[in-house]
Amino acid sequence: MDNVLSFVTFLPTVAALVLALFLRGEDEVAQLNAKRLALFATVITFVVSLFILFGFNPQDTGFQMVEEADWIMGLKYKMGVDGISVLFVMLTTALMPLVIWSAWDVKTRVKEYMIAFLLLETLMLGVFCALDLMLFYLFFEAGLIPMFLIIGIWGGQNRIYAAFKFFLYTFLGSVLMLVAMVAMYIDAGTTDIVQLMAHEFSSETIQVLGFNIVGGFQTLAFLAFFASFAVKMPMWPVHTWLPDAHVQAPTAGSVVLASILLKMGGYGFLRFSLPMFPVASANLADFIMVLSVIAIVYASVVALVQEDMKKLIAYSSVAHMGYVTAGIFTMNQQGLDGAIFQMISHGFVAGALFLCVGVIYDRMHTRDIAAFGGLVNKMPAYALIFMFFTMANIGLPGTSGFVGEFLTIIGMFQANTWIALVAATGVIFSACYALWLYRRVVLGDLIKESLKTIKDMTAREKWIFAPLVAMTLLLGIYPSLVLDLIGPSVSALLETYHAALPMVADVATH
Repeated sequence: MDNVLSFVTFLPTVAALVLALFLRGEDEVAQLNAKRLALFATVITFVVSLFILFGFNPQDTGFQMVEEADWIMGLKYKMGVDGISVLFVMLTTALMPLVIWSAWDVKTRVKEYMIAFLLLETLMLGVFCALDLMLFYLFFEAGLIPMFLIIGIWGGQNRIYAAFKFFLYTFLGSVLMLVAMVAMYIDAGTTDIVQLMAHEFSSETIQVLGFNIVGGFQTLAFLAFFASFAVKMPMWPVHTWLPDAHVQAPTAGSVVLASILLKMGGYGFLRFSLPMFPVASANLADFIMVLSVIAIVYASVVALVQEDMKKLIAYSSVAHMGYVTAGIFTMNQQGLDGAIFQMISHGFVAGALFLCVGVIYDRMHTRDIAAFGGLVNKMPAYALIFMFFTMANIGLPGTSGFVGEFLTIIGMFQANTWIALVAATGVIFSACYALWLYRRVVLGDLIKESLKTIKDMTAREKWIFAPLVAMTLLLGIYPSLVLDLIGPSVSALLETYHAALPMVADVATH
Protein backbone atom coordinates (compact mmCIF):
# COMPACT_ATOMS: atom_id res chain seq x y z
CA MET A 1 0.00 0.00 0.00
CA ASP A 2 1.66 3.23 -1.21
CA ASN A 3 1.83 6.27 1.07
CA VAL A 4 0.42 4.26 3.96
CA LEU A 5 2.26 6.39 6.54
CA SER A 6 0.76 9.62 5.26
CA PHE A 7 -2.67 8.00 5.01
CA VAL A 8 -2.53 6.79 8.61
CA THR A 9 -1.10 10.08 9.86
CA PHE A 10 -3.60 12.42 8.23
CA LEU A 11 -6.78 10.33 8.26
CA PRO A 12 -7.74 11.65 11.74
CA THR A 13 -7.28 15.22 10.46
CA VAL A 14 -9.62 14.52 7.55
CA ALA A 15 -12.21 13.29 10.05
CA ALA A 16 -11.64 16.44 12.14
CA LEU A 17 -12.25 18.62 9.08
CA VAL A 18 -15.47 16.74 8.31
CA LEU A 19 -16.59 17.32 11.89
CA ALA A 20 -15.69 21.01 11.75
CA LEU A 21 -17.29 21.74 8.37
CA PHE A 22 -20.37 19.55 8.23
CA LEU A 23 -21.57 18.82 11.76
CA ARG A 24 -23.90 21.42 13.22
CA GLY A 25 -25.76 21.78 16.48
CA GLU A 26 -25.20 20.83 20.13
CA ASP A 27 -28.21 18.57 20.58
CA GLU A 28 -27.82 14.95 21.68
CA VAL A 29 -28.00 13.61 18.12
CA ALA A 30 -25.21 15.92 16.95
CA GLN A 31 -23.09 15.02 19.96
CA LEU A 32 -23.59 11.32 19.34
CA ASN A 33 -22.71 11.73 15.65
CA ALA A 34 -19.50 13.56 16.59
CA LYS A 35 -18.48 10.74 18.93
CA ARG A 36 -19.36 8.08 16.37
CA LEU A 37 -17.39 9.75 13.58
CA ALA A 38 -14.35 10.24 15.83
CA LEU A 39 -14.50 6.63 16.99
CA PHE A 40 -14.95 5.37 13.41
CA ALA A 41 -12.00 7.45 12.19
CA THR A 42 -9.66 6.22 14.93
CA VAL A 43 -10.71 2.59 14.40
CA ILE A 44 -10.08 2.85 10.65
CA THR A 45 -6.74 4.52 11.37
CA PHE A 46 -5.78 1.57 13.57
CA VAL A 47 -6.91 -0.99 10.99
CA VAL A 48 -4.90 0.70 8.23
CA SER A 49 -1.87 0.99 10.54
CA LEU A 50 -1.83 -2.81 10.71
CA PHE A 51 -0.57 -2.71 7.11
CA ILE A 52 2.48 -0.87 8.47
CA LEU A 53 3.09 -3.52 11.13
CA PHE A 54 2.52 -6.55 8.89
CA GLY A 55 4.51 -5.02 6.03
CA PHE A 56 7.46 -4.18 8.26
CA ASN A 57 10.63 -6.29 8.00
CA PRO A 58 12.40 -6.38 11.42
CA GLN A 59 15.65 -7.61 9.86
CA ASP A 60 15.93 -4.46 7.75
CA THR A 61 17.53 -1.98 10.15
CA GLY A 62 17.05 0.99 7.83
CA PHE A 63 13.95 3.11 7.40
CA GLN A 64 11.08 1.46 5.58
CA MET A 65 7.97 2.66 3.73
CA VAL A 66 9.79 5.94 3.08
CA GLU A 67 7.75 8.72 1.48
CA GLU A 68 9.50 11.82 0.17
CA ALA A 69 8.34 14.95 -1.61
CA ASP A 70 9.47 18.55 -2.02
CA TRP A 71 7.82 20.79 0.51
CA ILE A 72 8.11 24.55 1.01
CA MET A 73 11.19 26.84 0.98
CA GLY A 74 13.48 24.00 -0.06
CA LEU A 75 12.41 21.78 2.82
CA LYS A 76 11.32 18.21 2.25
CA TYR A 77 8.34 16.21 3.40
CA LYS A 78 9.86 12.86 4.39
CA MET A 79 8.25 10.07 6.40
CA GLY A 80 9.43 6.57 7.34
CA VAL A 81 9.61 4.05 10.17
CA ASP A 82 12.25 1.74 11.60
CA GLY A 83 12.17 -0.90 14.34
CA ILE A 84 12.19 1.78 17.02
CA SER A 85 9.43 4.05 15.71
CA VAL A 86 7.01 1.49 14.27
CA LEU A 87 5.88 0.35 17.73
CA PHE A 88 5.12 3.90 18.84
CA VAL A 89 2.99 4.35 15.73
CA MET A 90 1.08 1.19 16.62
CA LEU A 91 0.75 2.21 20.28
CA THR A 92 -0.79 5.53 19.21
CA THR A 93 -3.26 4.08 16.72
CA ALA A 94 -4.26 1.27 19.11
CA LEU A 95 -4.96 3.54 22.08
CA MET A 96 -6.80 6.39 20.37
CA PRO A 97 -10.07 4.45 19.74
CA LEU A 98 -10.12 3.53 23.44
CA VAL A 99 -9.48 7.17 24.36
CA ILE A 100 -12.40 8.34 22.23
CA TRP A 101 -14.67 5.59 23.58
CA SER A 102 -13.74 6.50 27.16
CA ALA A 103 -15.00 10.05 26.50
CA TRP A 104 -18.51 8.88 25.57
CA ASP A 105 -20.09 10.67 28.55
CA VAL A 106 -18.66 14.10 27.66
CA LYS A 107 -21.47 16.60 27.09
CA THR A 108 -19.70 19.96 26.78
CA ARG A 109 -18.52 21.12 23.34
CA VAL A 110 -18.40 17.54 22.17
CA LYS A 111 -17.56 18.33 18.55
CA GLU A 112 -14.58 20.49 19.52
CA TYR A 113 -13.45 17.87 22.04
CA MET A 114 -13.37 15.17 19.35
CA ILE A 115 -11.65 17.48 16.87
CA ALA A 116 -8.90 18.21 19.42
CA PHE A 117 -8.18 14.52 19.94
CA LEU A 118 -8.26 13.73 16.22
CA LEU A 119 -5.78 16.52 15.45
CA LEU A 120 -3.63 15.40 18.37
CA GLU A 121 -3.48 11.86 16.92
CA THR A 122 -2.19 13.20 13.60
CA LEU A 123 0.48 15.29 15.31
CA MET A 124 1.65 12.42 17.55
CA LEU A 125 1.89 10.03 14.60
CA GLY A 126 3.80 12.67 12.67
CA VAL A 127 6.44 12.88 15.41
CA PHE A 128 7.13 9.15 15.17
CA CYS A 129 7.19 9.07 11.34
CA ALA A 130 8.96 12.33 10.43
CA LEU A 131 12.38 11.98 8.80
CA ASP A 132 13.06 15.69 8.36
CA LEU A 133 14.15 17.99 11.17
CA MET A 134 11.71 20.78 10.44
CA LEU A 135 8.84 18.37 9.85
CA PHE A 136 9.63 16.69 13.17
CA TYR A 137 9.73 20.04 14.94
CA LEU A 138 6.39 21.15 13.49
CA PHE A 139 4.67 17.95 14.57
CA PHE A 140 6.44 17.98 17.95
CA GLU A 141 5.46 21.57 18.79
CA ALA A 142 2.02 21.63 17.20
CA GLY A 143 1.00 18.76 19.49
CA LEU A 144 1.09 21.25 22.38
CA ILE A 145 -1.88 23.18 21.01
CA PRO A 146 -4.67 20.55 21.15
CA MET A 147 -3.37 19.25 24.49
CA PHE A 148 -3.30 22.81 25.85
CA LEU A 149 -6.93 23.24 24.77
CA ILE A 150 -8.00 19.85 26.14
CA ILE A 151 -6.63 20.73 29.58
CA GLY A 152 -7.66 24.40 29.48
CA ILE A 153 -11.26 23.92 28.29
CA TRP A 154 -12.35 20.51 29.58
CA GLY A 155 -10.10 20.28 32.64
CA GLY A 156 -10.73 20.69 36.36
CA GLN A 157 -11.03 23.71 38.61
CA ASN A 158 -7.43 24.92 38.15
CA ARG A 159 -7.29 23.98 34.47
CA ILE A 160 -6.03 27.37 33.22
CA TYR A 161 -3.01 27.31 35.54
CA ALA A 162 -2.21 23.70 34.62
CA ALA A 163 -2.63 24.32 30.89
CA PHE A 164 -0.30 27.32 30.83
CA LYS A 165 2.27 25.57 33.01
CA PHE A 166 2.22 22.57 30.64
CA PHE A 167 2.55 24.82 27.60
CA LEU A 168 5.32 27.07 28.93
CA TYR A 169 7.49 24.25 30.28
CA THR A 170 7.36 22.21 27.09
CA PHE A 171 7.54 25.17 24.70
CA LEU A 172 10.52 26.90 26.33
CA GLY A 173 12.57 23.70 26.25
CA SER A 174 11.80 23.25 22.58
CA VAL A 175 12.99 26.75 21.65
CA LEU A 176 16.56 25.63 22.41
CA MET A 177 16.01 22.53 20.28
CA LEU A 178 14.99 24.72 17.34
CA VAL A 179 18.19 26.76 17.68
CA ALA A 180 20.20 23.52 17.65
CA MET A 181 18.34 22.31 14.55
CA VAL A 182 19.24 25.50 12.68
CA ALA A 183 22.89 25.08 13.71
CA MET A 184 22.82 21.45 12.55
CA TYR A 185 21.44 22.52 9.16
CA ILE A 186 24.19 25.13 8.79
CA ASP A 187 26.83 22.53 9.72
CA ALA A 188 25.52 19.58 7.68
CA GLY A 189 23.71 21.39 4.86
CA THR A 190 20.60 19.23 5.22
CA THR A 191 17.58 18.70 7.42
CA ASP A 192 17.26 15.04 6.39
CA ILE A 193 17.35 12.99 9.59
CA VAL A 194 18.82 9.92 7.85
CA GLN A 195 21.72 11.99 6.47
CA LEU A 196 22.19 13.77 9.78
CA MET A 197 22.53 10.41 11.56
CA ALA A 198 25.47 9.64 9.26
CA HIS A 199 26.99 13.12 9.56
CA GLU A 200 29.92 13.55 11.94
CA PHE A 201 29.34 16.66 14.03
CA SER A 202 32.41 18.23 15.60
CA SER A 203 33.35 17.02 19.06
CA GLU A 204 36.48 19.14 19.53
CA THR A 205 36.64 21.17 22.75
CA ILE A 206 35.56 24.78 22.24
CA GLN A 207 35.46 27.83 24.48
CA VAL A 208 32.14 29.54 25.15
CA LEU A 209 31.96 32.58 27.47
CA GLY A 210 35.29 31.62 28.97
CA PHE A 211 34.28 27.99 29.63
CA ASN A 212 35.83 25.02 27.88
CA ILE A 213 33.05 22.87 26.42
CA VAL A 214 34.25 19.26 26.18
CA GLY A 215 32.61 17.66 23.16
CA GLY A 216 32.20 21.02 21.46
CA PHE A 217 29.27 21.33 19.06
CA GLN A 218 27.97 17.88 19.97
CA THR A 219 27.67 18.80 23.64
CA LEU A 220 25.90 22.10 22.95
CA ALA A 221 23.46 20.47 20.52
CA PHE A 222 22.90 17.54 22.88
CA LEU A 223 22.04 19.90 25.74
CA ALA A 224 19.66 21.88 23.53
CA PHE A 225 17.79 18.70 22.54
CA PHE A 226 18.01 17.49 26.15
CA ALA A 227 16.23 20.64 27.34
CA SER A 228 13.22 19.69 25.22
CA PHE A 229 13.19 15.92 25.67
CA ALA A 230 13.86 16.04 29.44
CA VAL A 231 10.81 18.26 29.96
CA LYS A 232 8.69 16.04 27.74
CA MET A 233 9.59 12.80 29.57
CA PRO A 234 9.54 14.49 32.17
CA MET A 235 12.82 14.09 34.04
CA TRP A 236 13.59 15.39 37.52
CA PRO A 237 13.79 18.34 38.27
CA VAL A 238 11.70 19.64 35.32
CA HIS A 239 8.80 17.30 36.09
CA THR A 240 6.61 19.63 38.12
CA TRP A 241 4.21 20.44 35.27
CA LEU A 242 3.12 16.81 34.94
CA PRO A 243 1.19 16.25 38.22
CA ASP A 244 -0.73 19.52 37.71
CA ALA A 245 -1.52 18.67 34.08
CA HIS A 246 -2.71 15.16 34.98
CA VAL A 247 -4.87 16.29 37.90
CA GLN A 248 -6.62 18.99 35.87
CA ALA A 249 -6.88 17.15 32.54
CA PRO A 250 -10.03 15.18 31.70
CA THR A 251 -9.61 11.40 31.88
CA ALA A 252 -9.06 10.99 28.13
CA GLY A 253 -6.46 13.77 28.20
CA SER A 254 -4.57 12.10 31.05
CA VAL A 255 -4.54 8.80 29.14
CA VAL A 256 -3.04 10.40 26.02
CA LEU A 257 -0.57 12.41 28.07
CA ALA A 258 0.72 9.41 30.03
CA SER A 259 0.50 6.78 27.31
CA ILE A 260 1.82 8.61 24.26
CA LEU A 261 2.98 12.21 24.75
CA LEU A 262 5.55 11.35 27.44
CA LYS A 263 7.09 8.79 25.09
CA MET A 264 8.14 11.51 22.65
CA GLY A 265 11.01 12.47 24.95
CA GLY A 266 12.40 8.93 25.08
CA TYR A 267 11.90 8.55 21.34
CA GLY A 268 13.80 11.81 20.80
CA PHE A 269 16.79 10.55 22.77
CA LEU A 270 16.86 7.39 20.63
CA ARG A 271 16.35 9.19 17.32
CA PHE A 272 18.61 12.20 17.83
CA SER A 273 20.84 12.17 20.91
CA LEU A 274 22.54 8.78 20.61
CA PRO A 275 23.10 8.55 16.84
CA MET A 276 23.84 12.23 16.12
CA PHE A 277 25.76 13.26 19.26
CA PRO A 278 27.51 10.06 20.42
CA VAL A 279 30.48 11.79 22.09
CA ALA A 280 28.22 14.08 24.13
CA SER A 281 25.95 11.13 24.95
CA ALA A 282 28.92 9.16 26.29
CA ASN A 283 30.25 12.11 28.28
CA LEU A 284 26.89 12.91 29.87
CA ALA A 285 25.55 9.37 30.30
CA ASP A 286 26.50 9.10 33.98
CA PHE A 287 24.96 12.50 34.73
CA ILE A 288 21.67 11.51 33.09
CA MET A 289 21.60 8.15 34.87
CA VAL A 290 22.05 9.94 38.20
CA LEU A 291 19.15 12.26 37.38
CA SER A 292 17.11 9.20 36.39
CA VAL A 293 17.60 7.32 39.64
CA ILE A 294 16.89 10.50 41.62
CA ALA A 295 13.59 10.67 39.71
CA ILE A 296 12.84 7.02 40.50
CA VAL A 297 13.39 7.40 44.24
CA TYR A 298 12.12 10.96 44.68
CA ALA A 299 8.91 10.51 42.67
CA SER A 300 8.19 7.21 44.42
CA VAL A 301 8.55 8.77 47.88
CA VAL A 302 6.39 11.75 46.89
CA ALA A 303 3.76 9.35 45.50
CA LEU A 304 3.52 7.72 48.92
CA VAL A 305 2.11 10.85 50.54
CA GLN A 306 -0.39 11.91 47.84
CA GLU A 307 -4.06 12.21 48.67
CA ASP A 308 -5.23 12.64 45.06
CA MET A 309 -5.33 9.43 43.01
CA LYS A 310 -4.38 11.11 39.75
CA LYS A 311 -1.45 12.91 41.31
CA LEU A 312 -0.19 9.64 42.81
CA ILE A 313 -0.30 7.92 39.41
CA ALA A 314 1.34 10.99 37.81
CA TYR A 315 4.30 10.72 40.17
CA SER A 316 4.37 7.00 39.42
CA SER A 317 4.80 7.91 35.74
CA VAL A 318 7.75 10.16 36.59
CA ALA A 319 9.38 7.24 38.41
CA HIS A 320 8.75 4.80 35.56
CA MET A 321 10.13 7.24 33.00
CA GLY A 322 13.25 7.35 35.15
CA TYR A 323 13.82 3.70 34.24
CA VAL A 324 13.45 4.65 30.58
CA THR A 325 16.08 7.40 30.56
CA ALA A 326 18.47 5.32 32.67
CA GLY A 327 18.01 2.36 30.32
CA ILE A 328 18.64 4.46 27.21
CA PHE A 329 21.92 5.85 28.53
CA THR A 330 23.32 2.49 29.62
CA MET A 331 24.32 2.23 25.94
CA ASN A 332 23.86 -1.54 25.87
CA GLN A 333 21.34 -3.88 24.24
CA GLN A 334 19.48 -4.86 27.39
CA GLY A 335 19.18 -1.27 28.58
CA LEU A 336 17.82 0.07 25.30
CA ASP A 337 15.55 -2.93 24.73
CA GLY A 338 14.21 -2.50 28.25
CA ALA A 339 13.70 1.26 27.84
CA ILE A 340 11.67 0.85 24.65
CA PHE A 341 9.72 -2.07 26.11
CA GLN A 342 9.03 -0.06 29.25
CA MET A 343 7.66 2.82 27.18
CA ILE A 344 5.29 0.52 25.28
CA SER A 345 4.24 -1.28 28.47
CA HIS A 346 3.75 1.98 30.34
CA GLY A 347 1.53 3.18 27.52
CA PHE A 348 -0.95 0.39 28.25
CA VAL A 349 -0.59 0.23 32.05
CA ALA A 350 -0.55 3.95 32.89
CA GLY A 351 -3.38 4.60 30.45
CA ALA A 352 -5.43 1.88 32.14
CA LEU A 353 -4.71 3.28 35.62
CA PHE A 354 -5.94 6.73 34.62
CA LEU A 355 -9.03 5.11 33.13
CA CYS A 356 -9.54 3.32 36.47
CA VAL A 357 -9.52 6.69 38.22
CA GLY A 358 -11.91 8.02 35.60
CA VAL A 359 -14.41 5.22 36.23
CA ILE A 360 -14.96 6.17 39.87
CA TYR A 361 -14.55 9.90 39.25
CA ASP A 362 -17.48 9.77 36.82
CA ARG A 363 -19.59 8.29 39.62
CA MET A 364 -18.43 10.31 42.63
CA HIS A 365 -16.84 13.45 41.10
CA THR A 366 -13.86 13.31 43.42
CA ARG A 367 -10.35 11.90 43.21
CA ASP A 368 -9.58 12.14 46.92
CA ILE A 369 -8.38 8.79 48.20
CA ALA A 370 -10.03 9.47 51.57
CA ALA A 371 -13.45 9.64 49.88
CA PHE A 372 -13.32 5.96 48.98
CA GLY A 373 -12.89 2.59 50.67
CA GLY A 374 -14.48 -0.83 50.41
CA LEU A 375 -15.36 -0.55 46.72
CA VAL A 376 -14.82 -4.29 46.32
CA ASN A 377 -18.17 -4.79 48.04
CA LYS A 378 -20.09 -2.90 45.36
CA MET A 379 -17.72 -3.00 42.36
CA PRO A 380 -16.11 -6.46 42.14
CA ALA A 381 -15.33 -6.18 38.41
CA TYR A 382 -13.68 -2.80 38.97
CA ALA A 383 -11.73 -4.17 41.94
CA LEU A 384 -10.37 -7.00 39.79
CA ILE A 385 -9.28 -4.79 36.89
CA PHE A 386 -7.78 -2.16 39.19
CA MET A 387 -5.85 -4.89 41.01
CA PHE A 388 -4.53 -6.30 37.72
CA PHE A 389 -3.13 -2.96 36.55
CA THR A 390 -1.82 -2.16 40.03
CA MET A 391 0.20 -5.37 39.87
CA ALA A 392 1.38 -4.58 36.34
CA ASN A 393 2.47 -1.13 37.50
CA ILE A 394 4.49 -2.70 40.30
CA GLY A 395 6.15 -5.05 37.80
CA LEU A 396 4.60 -8.40 38.72
CA PRO A 397 6.14 -11.26 36.68
CA GLY A 398 3.75 -12.29 33.95
CA THR A 399 2.82 -8.69 33.16
CA SER A 400 4.52 -6.34 30.71
CA GLY A 401 5.67 -4.09 33.56
CA PHE A 402 8.06 -6.76 34.81
CA VAL A 403 9.87 -7.23 31.49
CA GLY A 404 10.66 -3.55 30.96
CA GLU A 405 11.94 -2.92 34.49
CA PHE A 406 13.91 -6.18 34.58
CA LEU A 407 15.72 -5.46 31.31
CA THR A 408 16.53 -1.85 32.22
CA ILE A 409 17.95 -2.90 35.59
CA ILE A 410 20.08 -5.56 33.89
CA GLY A 411 21.34 -2.89 31.49
CA MET A 412 22.05 -0.53 34.38
CA PHE A 413 23.91 -3.27 36.25
CA GLN A 414 26.24 -3.71 33.26
CA ALA A 415 26.84 0.03 33.07
CA ASN A 416 27.02 1.00 36.75
CA THR A 417 26.34 -1.30 39.69
CA TRP A 418 25.50 1.50 42.12
CA ILE A 419 23.02 3.08 39.73
CA ALA A 420 21.33 -0.31 39.33
CA LEU A 421 21.20 -0.82 43.10
CA VAL A 422 19.49 2.53 43.74
CA ALA A 423 17.12 2.06 40.78
CA ALA A 424 16.08 -1.35 42.08
CA THR A 425 14.74 0.29 45.25
CA GLY A 426 12.13 1.89 43.01
CA VAL A 427 10.53 -1.54 42.60
CA ILE A 428 10.02 -1.72 46.36
CA PHE A 429 8.71 1.85 46.55
CA SER A 430 6.27 1.22 43.70
CA ALA A 431 4.83 -1.75 45.58
CA CYS A 432 4.41 0.47 48.64
CA TYR A 433 2.51 3.34 47.03
CA ALA A 434 0.50 1.22 44.58
CA LEU A 435 -0.70 -1.32 47.16
CA TRP A 436 -1.34 1.43 49.71
CA LEU A 437 -3.54 3.19 47.15
CA TYR A 438 -5.39 -0.02 46.34
CA ARG A 439 -5.87 -0.83 50.03
CA ARG A 440 -7.44 2.54 50.81
CA VAL A 441 -9.68 2.75 47.74
CA VAL A 442 -10.87 -0.81 47.16
CA LEU A 443 -10.45 -3.00 50.24
CA GLY A 444 -12.03 -2.86 53.68
CA ASP A 445 -15.62 -2.36 54.76
CA LEU A 446 -17.99 -0.12 52.84
CA ILE A 447 -18.80 2.40 55.57
CA LYS A 448 -19.27 5.66 53.64
CA GLU A 449 -22.95 6.35 52.94
CA SER A 450 -22.16 8.07 49.63
CA LEU A 451 -20.64 4.85 48.26
CA LYS A 452 -23.50 2.50 49.12
CA THR A 453 -25.38 3.20 45.87
CA ILE A 454 -22.32 3.18 43.58
CA LYS A 455 -22.66 1.01 40.47
CA ASP A 456 -20.09 -1.41 39.06
CA MET A 457 -18.51 -0.96 35.64
CA THR A 458 -20.76 -0.81 32.60
CA ALA A 459 -20.32 -3.10 29.60
CA ARG A 460 -18.72 -0.22 27.67
CA GLU A 461 -16.14 0.36 30.38
CA LYS A 462 -15.30 -3.35 30.53
CA TRP A 463 -14.80 -3.50 26.77
CA ILE A 464 -12.46 -0.50 26.93
CA PHE A 465 -10.28 -2.32 29.44
CA ALA A 466 -10.34 -5.68 27.63
CA PRO A 467 -7.65 -4.90 24.99
CA LEU A 468 -5.47 -3.21 27.64
CA VAL A 469 -5.63 -6.32 29.83
CA ALA A 470 -4.91 -8.53 26.82
CA MET A 471 -1.85 -6.53 25.70
CA THR A 472 -0.43 -6.25 29.23
CA LEU A 473 -0.68 -10.02 29.66
CA LEU A 474 0.49 -10.85 26.14
CA LEU A 475 3.61 -8.71 26.35
CA GLY A 476 4.33 -10.03 29.85
CA ILE A 477 4.10 -13.67 28.77
CA TYR A 478 5.52 -13.28 25.26
CA PRO A 479 7.84 -10.23 25.23
CA SER A 480 9.48 -11.42 22.00
CA LEU A 481 6.59 -9.77 20.15
CA VAL A 482 8.29 -6.46 20.92
CA LEU A 483 11.91 -7.51 21.43
CA ASP A 484 12.19 -9.31 18.09
CA LEU A 485 10.84 -6.23 16.35
CA ILE A 486 13.13 -3.69 18.00
CA GLY A 487 16.23 -5.87 18.52
CA PRO A 488 17.93 -5.49 15.08
CA SER A 489 17.34 -1.72 14.97
CA VAL A 490 18.66 -1.29 18.51
CA SER A 491 21.74 -3.38 17.65
CA ALA A 492 22.36 -1.25 14.56
CA LEU A 493 22.00 1.94 16.61
CA LEU A 494 24.50 0.68 19.19
CA GLU A 495 26.98 -0.43 16.50
CA THR A 496 26.84 3.03 14.94
CA TYR A 497 27.18 4.64 18.35
CA HIS A 498 30.22 2.59 19.39
CA ALA A 499 31.85 2.95 15.98
CA ALA A 500 31.78 6.73 16.51
CA LEU A 501 33.52 6.33 19.87
CA PRO A 502 36.85 4.57 19.28
CA MET A 503 38.22 6.32 22.33
CA VAL A 504 35.53 4.98 24.63
CA ALA A 505 35.99 1.59 26.25
CA ASP A 506 33.98 -1.10 24.52
CA VAL A 507 30.62 -1.82 26.11
CA ALA A 508 28.85 -5.12 25.56
CA THR A 509 25.99 -4.67 23.09
CA HIS A 510 24.56 -8.16 23.31
